[in-house]
Amino acid sequence: MLQRIMSISRVLFALIFAAALGLGALKPARAHPHVFVAVKTIVLFGPDGKISGVRHSWTFDDMYSAFATQGLGGKSGKPSAAELTELAKVNVEQLEEASFFTFARAGGRPVEFAPAFDYSITLDSKKLVTLHFTAPFKAPASAGKAFAVQVYDPTYFVAFDFEKQAPVSLRGAPAGCSVSVSEPPPLLPEDKGKLNDSLGTNVSPGADFGLKLASRVIVACP
Repeated sequence: MLQRIMSISRVLFALIFAAALGLGALKPARAHPHVFVAVKTIVLFGPDGKISGVRHSWTFDDMYSAFATQGLGGKSGKPSAAELTELAKVNVEQLEEASFFTFARAGGRPVEFAPAFDYSITLDSKKLVTLHFTAPFKAPASAGKAFAVQVYDPTYFVAFDFEKQAPVSLRGAPAGCSVSVSEPPPLLPEDKGKLNDSLGTNVSPGADFGLKLASRVIVACP
C-alpha cells in the first residue's frame, strides 16, 4: 500500500511540475511540499450509530487549481458542470488507489475504504478548485471504541492541513458524541534537517514524513 501511495504522489508531482512549466509558475527552488490542500471533513454515522465513512472537501492551492482546470470551458474559460463532474471522477478514481490519503483506525485497527461516491468539484471566486467526495468504509466502524482519522501523504509531496475554522464535524452521530483535532508535535531537529535537504529536489524527505506533520481527528462516543 505504501509503495502505491508513494507512486501516486510522485505521479501527481510530475503533473504539477509539467503544468507549472507551462504556466510559468514554477520557481527554480520550489520546496517540499509541492501541492497544498486545505481539508474539511464530515464524519458520517449510519442509523446503527456506527461510523460509515467520511465526507471530504479539499481545496487545492492556486497552482494546482490552474493546472487542473487548464483547457476547460473552451473560449469562455468557464468549465461546464459536465467537465467538472468528469474531472472529479478522474480525481477520486486515482485517489482510491491511495485510500484517499485518509488513514482511519477504530479500536486500534485500520479501517478500509470502499469506492468513493457523490463526488463533485466547485470553483470559488479565486478559481480555486475544491474537490468534494464521500469515502465510505467497507464495513461500519464502532464509535464506542477509540476512532481516529488522519489525512496525509506519507512522502509529503502533498501537504494536507485541516482548515482553521470548523475543520471537522459529525453527521448523524448519536447523542453525546464529540470530535476534536490534535496538532502534531514539532519536528525533531533531524527531521527539520531532512526537510531542508529536500528543498528544490524531487526527493521525498522520508517515506513516512507526512505522518509526522499530520493532525489527528479523534471521535469519542459514550
